[in-house]
Amino acid sequence: MLNNHTENSFAIDIDDTDKQLLRLLQTQARMSITELAERVNLSATPCARRIKRLEDSGIITGYHTQTDAQKLGYPLAVFIAISMDRHTADRFEHFEEKIQSFDELVSCSIVTGRTEDYLIKVRVRDMAHYEEFLLHRLNRIEGVAQVHTSFELREVFSRSVV
Repeated sequence: MLNNHTENSFAIDIDDTDKQLLRLLQTQARMSITELAERVNLSATPCARRIKRLEDSGIITGYHTQTDAQKLGYPLAVFIAISMDRHTADRFEHFEEKIQSFDELVSCSIVTGRTEDYLIKVRVRDMAHYEEFLLHRLNRIEGVAQVHTSFELREVFSRSVV
């Protein structure tokens, strides 16, 4: 579930207990309400209310399973900077629609401060898989003018903001 723009896009006040709950849920989303409540020194009902408020406000956007890409056979992470041939809404919408259908895609962002327009991250099995992805799918999207590739040597860490 990808939800970058929520209808409730205003910031709500969160306190240290809310932050503790968010940290716990980010690392252990299957923890029961009772266990969460104990960990943040609340009873179950107020804890559940806080979580519901965080969900309703759009701070919690979903619950996800993290997987190990290497164990699933996708050890190679690739960052690809993409330049579009024209900067029009139609061109960008077309690209974004097409790119979402690629199973290898991990993330896609429009960026500024570079000559490229998009920065995507993909996971592939090996160099042959990357070559197929690049030449037969990515480069065939209408409007893709240039790509610059960087291979991830090692992810140092990845986390969500709390």
